[in-house]
Amino acid sequence: MKPLFNNKLIIAILLVTLLYFLGGGIALLSEAYANDQLKKSCEENWGLGFYSDGQPPTANATPDELKQYGAYYLGDTKEKVIYLTFDAGYENGYTAVILDALKKHNVKVTFFLVGNYITSSPDLVKRMVEEGHNVANHTYSHPNMSSISSLEAFQKELVDLETAFEEVTGQKLVKYYRPPQGKYSISNLKMAQELGYKTFFWSLAYVDWYNDKQPTKEAAFKKLLGRIHPGAIVLLHCTSKTNSEILDELLTKWEEMGYSFGTLDELVQSSEHK
Repeated sequence: MKPLFNNKLIIAILLVTLLYFLGGGIALLSEAYANDQLKKSCEENWGLGFYSDGQPPTANATPDELKQYGAYYLGDTKEKVIYLTFDAGYENGYTAVILDALKKHNVKVTFFLVGNYITSSPDLVKRMVEEGHNVANHTYSHPNMSSISSLEAFQKELVDLETAFEEVTGQKLVKYYRPPQGKYSISNLKMAQELGYKTFFWSLAYVDWYNDKQPTKEAAFKKLLGRIHPGAIVLLHCTSKTNSEILDELLTKWEEMGYSFGTLDELVQSSEHK
Protein backbone atom coordinates (compact mmCIF):
# COMPACT_ATOMS: atom_id res chain seq x y z
CA MET A 1 0.00 0.00 0.00
CA LYS A 2 1.27 3.48 -0.91
CA PRO A 3 1.68 5.96 1.98
CA LEU A 4 -1.07 8.60 2.23
CA PHE A 5 1.52 11.40 2.23
CA ASN A 6 4.85 11.40 0.51
CA ASN A 7 7.88 13.15 1.99
CA LYS A 8 7.64 16.16 -0.33
CA LEU A 9 4.04 16.80 0.68
CA ILE A 10 4.87 16.52 4.38
CA ILE A 11 7.72 19.01 3.96
CA ALA A 12 5.44 21.41 2.08
CA ILE A 13 2.77 21.22 4.81
CA LEU A 14 5.37 21.86 7.52
CA LEU A 15 6.74 24.86 5.63
CA VAL A 16 3.31 26.38 5.15
CA THR A 17 2.48 25.85 8.84
CA LEU A 18 5.79 27.41 9.92
CA LEU A 19 5.28 30.43 7.68
CA TYR A 20 1.74 30.86 9.00
CA PHE A 21 2.87 30.98 12.62
CA LEU A 22 5.87 33.16 11.81
CA GLY A 23 3.62 35.53 9.93
CA GLY A 24 1.21 35.71 12.84
CA GLY A 25 4.06 36.42 15.23
CA ILE A 26 5.42 39.14 12.98
CA ALA A 27 1.96 40.65 12.69
CA LEU A 28 1.56 40.67 16.46
CA LEU A 29 4.98 42.26 16.91
CA SER A 30 4.14 44.85 14.27
CA GLU A 31 0.85 45.64 15.98
CA ALA A 32 2.55 45.99 19.36
CA TYR A 33 5.17 48.29 17.87
CA ALA A 34 2.51 50.40 16.16
CA ASN A 35 0.53 50.71 19.38
CA ASP A 36 3.67 51.74 21.27
CA GLN A 37 4.46 54.39 18.66
CA LEU A 38 0.88 55.66 18.77
CA LYS A 39 1.05 55.91 22.55
CA LYS A 40 4.32 57.83 22.36
CA SER A 41 2.95 60.17 19.72
CA CYS A 42 -0.07 60.90 21.91
CA GLU A 43 1.96 61.71 25.04
CA GLU A 44 3.77 65.01 24.73
CA ASN A 45 5.81 67.44 26.75
CA TRP A 46 4.80 70.96 25.80
CA GLY A 47 7.70 72.49 23.90
CA LEU A 48 8.55 75.74 22.15
CA GLY A 49 11.04 76.82 19.50
CA PHE A 50 12.23 80.45 19.46
CA TYR A 51 13.80 81.64 16.23
CA SER A 52 13.58 85.42 16.41
CA ASP A 53 13.35 87.83 19.35
CA GLY A 54 10.02 89.58 19.60
CA GLN A 55 8.25 86.94 17.49
CA PRO A 56 5.93 84.14 18.65
CA PRO A 57 7.58 80.72 18.95
CA THR A 58 6.56 77.55 17.20
CA ALA A 59 5.05 74.86 19.42
CA ASN A 60 3.99 71.20 19.46
CA ALA A 61 0.73 72.22 17.83
CA THR A 62 -0.65 75.26 16.06
CA PRO A 63 -3.29 77.50 17.64
CA ASP A 64 -5.88 76.14 15.20
CA GLU A 65 -5.02 72.53 16.02
CA LEU A 66 -5.38 73.22 19.74
CA LYS A 67 -8.55 75.23 19.36
CA GLN A 68 -10.57 72.16 18.31
CA TYR A 69 -9.94 70.82 21.84
CA GLY A 70 -10.62 74.13 23.58
CA ALA A 71 -6.89 74.60 24.20
CA TYR A 72 -4.62 77.64 23.82
CA TYR A 73 -1.00 78.69 24.02
CA LEU A 74 -1.10 82.04 22.23
CA GLY A 75 -3.39 85.01 21.78
CA ASP A 76 -3.76 87.36 18.81
CA THR A 77 -0.25 87.85 17.39
CA LYS A 78 -1.28 91.18 15.86
CA GLU A 79 -2.02 92.75 19.23
CA LYS A 80 0.67 93.79 21.74
CA VAL A 81 -1.17 92.16 24.61
CA ILE A 82 0.36 89.92 27.28
CA TYR A 83 -1.65 87.30 29.16
CA LEU A 84 0.24 86.79 32.41
CA THR A 85 -0.19 83.55 34.38
CA PHE A 86 1.43 82.06 37.47
CA ASP A 87 1.76 78.42 38.54
CA ALA A 88 2.09 77.50 42.21
CA GLY A 89 2.35 74.13 43.89
CA TYR A 90 3.15 75.61 47.29
CA GLU A 91 3.72 78.95 48.99
CA ASN A 92 7.38 79.94 49.19
CA GLY A 93 7.02 83.35 50.81
CA TYR A 94 6.88 85.45 47.64
CA THR A 95 3.24 85.56 46.54
CA ALA A 96 2.32 88.61 48.63
CA VAL A 97 5.09 90.65 46.98
CA ILE A 98 3.94 89.44 43.56
CA LEU A 99 0.37 90.47 44.36
CA ASP A 100 1.61 93.88 45.51
CA ALA A 101 3.34 94.45 42.15
CA LEU A 102 0.28 93.32 40.19
CA LYS A 103 -1.93 95.65 42.22
CA LYS A 104 0.42 98.57 41.66
CA HIS A 105 0.21 98.10 37.87
CA ASN A 106 -3.49 97.13 37.91
CA VAL A 107 -2.66 93.87 36.11
CA LYS A 108 -5.07 90.94 36.45
CA VAL A 109 -3.61 87.46 36.04
CA THR A 110 -4.55 83.80 36.36
CA PHE A 111 -3.03 81.70 39.14
CA PHE A 112 -2.96 77.97 38.37
CA LEU A 113 -2.89 76.32 41.80
CA VAL A 114 -2.67 72.79 43.18
CA GLY A 115 -4.47 71.40 46.21
CA ASN A 116 -1.61 71.88 48.65
CA TYR A 117 -1.44 75.59 47.92
CA ILE A 118 -5.15 76.13 48.48
CA THR A 119 -5.33 74.17 51.73
CA SER A 120 -2.09 75.57 53.20
CA SER A 121 -2.42 79.23 52.10
CA PRO A 122 -6.14 80.07 52.16
CA ASP A 123 -5.59 83.75 52.98
CA LEU A 124 -3.47 84.27 49.87
CA VAL A 125 -6.03 82.45 47.74
CA LYS A 126 -8.76 84.73 49.12
CA ARG A 127 -6.59 87.76 48.39
CA MET A 128 -6.11 86.63 44.77
CA VAL A 129 -9.87 86.46 44.33
CA GLU A 130 -10.57 89.73 46.19
CA GLU A 131 -8.08 91.60 43.99
CA GLY A 132 -9.73 90.43 40.79
CA HIS A 133 -7.46 87.59 39.69
CA ASN A 134 -8.61 84.25 38.37
CA VAL A 135 -7.69 81.09 40.25
CA ALA A 136 -7.58 78.06 37.96
CA ASN A 137 -6.91 74.33 37.99
CA HIS A 138 -3.39 72.89 38.05
CA THR A 139 -4.83 69.59 39.42
CA TYR A 140 -5.10 68.58 43.05
CA SER A 141 -1.90 66.52 43.41
CA HIS A 142 0.20 67.59 40.38
CA PRO A 143 0.57 64.16 38.70
CA ASN A 144 1.67 63.34 35.17
CA MET A 145 -1.79 63.68 33.68
CA SER A 146 -0.74 62.19 30.34
CA SER A 147 -0.38 58.82 32.09
CA ILE A 148 -4.04 58.90 33.19
CA SER A 149 -6.26 57.09 30.72
CA SER A 150 -9.47 56.92 32.77
CA LEU A 151 -11.92 59.82 32.63
CA GLU A 152 -12.89 59.07 36.23
CA ALA A 153 -9.30 59.45 37.50
CA PHE A 154 -8.73 62.52 35.34
CA GLN A 155 -11.95 64.12 36.59
CA LYS A 156 -11.07 63.42 40.24
CA GLU A 157 -7.87 65.48 39.99
CA LEU A 158 -9.86 68.45 38.73
CA VAL A 159 -12.93 68.08 40.94
CA ASP A 160 -10.89 67.70 44.14
CA LEU A 161 -9.22 71.02 43.37
CA GLU A 162 -12.59 72.62 42.61
CA THR A 163 -13.89 71.40 45.99
CA ALA A 164 -10.88 72.71 47.90
CA PHE A 165 -11.21 76.12 46.25
CA GLU A 166 -14.94 76.35 46.97
CA GLU A 167 -14.40 75.40 50.62
CA VAL A 168 -11.90 78.25 51.03
CA THR A 169 -13.60 80.97 49.00
CA GLY A 170 -17.25 79.99 48.75
CA GLN A 171 -16.96 80.50 44.97
CA LYS A 172 -16.89 78.25 41.92
CA LEU A 173 -13.51 77.70 40.29
CA VAL A 174 -13.08 79.03 36.76
CA LYS A 175 -12.82 76.06 34.40
CA TYR A 176 -9.31 76.72 33.11
CA TYR A 177 -6.79 73.89 33.31
CA ARG A 178 -3.01 73.71 32.94
CA PRO A 179 -1.35 70.27 32.72
CA PRO A 180 1.39 69.83 35.34
CA GLN A 181 4.86 70.11 33.76
CA GLY A 182 3.15 70.62 30.41
CA LYS A 183 2.67 66.86 30.03
CA TYR A 184 -0.43 66.06 28.04
CA SER A 185 -2.05 63.80 25.47
CA ILE A 186 -4.76 64.31 22.89
CA SER A 187 -6.93 62.08 25.07
CA ASN A 188 -6.34 64.46 28.03
CA LEU A 189 -7.32 67.47 25.96
CA LYS A 190 -10.54 65.72 24.96
CA MET A 191 -11.31 64.74 28.56
CA ALA A 192 -10.74 68.29 29.81
CA GLN A 193 -13.01 69.59 27.08
CA GLU A 194 -15.67 67.01 27.94
CA LEU A 195 -15.55 68.25 31.54
CA GLY A 196 -16.13 71.83 30.39
CA TYR A 197 -12.51 72.99 30.77
CA LYS A 198 -10.30 75.14 28.58
CA THR A 199 -6.66 73.98 28.56
CA PHE A 200 -3.89 76.57 28.67
CA PHE A 201 -0.26 76.06 27.75
CA TRP A 202 2.12 79.01 27.28
CA SER A 203 4.26 80.75 24.67
CA LEU A 204 6.89 82.17 27.04
CA ALA A 205 8.46 80.80 30.21
CA TYR A 206 11.93 80.39 31.65
CA VAL A 207 13.63 78.17 34.22
CA ASP A 208 12.51 79.90 37.41
CA TRP A 209 11.38 77.00 39.61
CA TYR A 210 14.60 75.73 41.22
CA ASN A 211 14.83 77.23 44.71
CA ASP A 212 18.56 76.62 45.00
CA LYS A 213 19.36 77.79 41.47
CA GLN A 214 17.42 80.98 40.94
CA PRO A 215 18.19 82.96 37.77
CA THR A 216 19.88 86.33 38.08
CA LYS A 217 17.94 89.48 37.31
CA GLU A 218 19.98 89.88 34.12
CA ALA A 219 19.26 86.33 32.95
CA ALA A 220 15.55 86.74 33.70
CA PHE A 221 15.28 90.01 31.80
CA LYS A 222 17.21 88.59 28.84
CA LYS A 223 14.56 85.88 28.38
CA LEU A 224 11.45 87.76 29.44
CA LEU A 225 12.19 90.97 27.55
CA GLY A 226 13.97 89.45 24.56
CA ARG A 227 11.36 86.80 23.87
CA ILE A 228 8.19 88.71 24.69
CA HIS A 229 5.85 88.86 21.69
CA PRO A 230 2.33 89.96 20.79
CA GLY A 231 -0.32 87.64 22.17
CA ALA A 232 2.07 85.96 24.62
CA ILE A 233 0.70 83.70 27.32
CA VAL A 234 3.49 84.04 29.88
CA LEU A 235 4.10 81.42 32.57
CA LEU A 236 5.94 82.40 35.75
CA HIS A 237 6.16 80.61 39.10
CA CYS A 238 5.09 82.17 42.40
CA THR A 239 7.79 80.17 44.16
CA SER A 240 10.56 82.17 42.47
CA LYS A 241 12.49 84.71 44.56
CA THR A 242 13.77 86.30 41.36
CA ASN A 243 10.25 86.80 40.02
CA SER A 244 9.17 88.53 43.22
CA GLU A 245 12.18 90.86 43.04
CA ILE A 246 11.87 91.82 39.35
CA LEU A 247 8.11 91.80 38.73
CA ASP A 248 7.48 95.50 39.39
CA GLU A 249 10.33 96.51 37.08
CA LEU A 250 9.43 93.80 34.54
CA LEU A 251 5.85 95.06 34.22
CA THR A 252 7.17 98.62 33.80
CA LYS A 253 9.58 97.55 31.06
CA TRP A 254 6.88 95.61 29.19
CA GLU A 255 4.62 98.68 29.41
CA GLU A 256 7.45 100.86 28.06
CA MET A 257 7.73 98.44 25.13
CA GLY A 258 4.11 99.23 24.26
CA TYR A 259 2.45 96.16 25.78
CA SER A 260 -0.81 96.06 27.70
CA PHE A 261 -2.19 93.19 29.76
CA GLY A 262 -5.21 91.07 29.05
CA THR A 263 -6.95 88.22 30.87
CA LEU A 264 -7.53 84.66 29.77
CA ASP A 265 -11.24 85.45 29.86
CA GLU A 266 -10.66 88.10 27.19
CA LEU A 267 -8.47 85.74 25.16
CA VAL A 268 -11.17 83.05 25.12
CA GLN A 269 -13.93 85.53 24.25
CA SER A 270 -11.86 86.99 21.41
CA SER A 271 -10.98 83.56 20.05
CA GLU A 272 -14.56 82.28 20.13
CA HIS A 273 -15.82 85.28 18.18
CA LYS A 274 -13.42 84.68 15.29
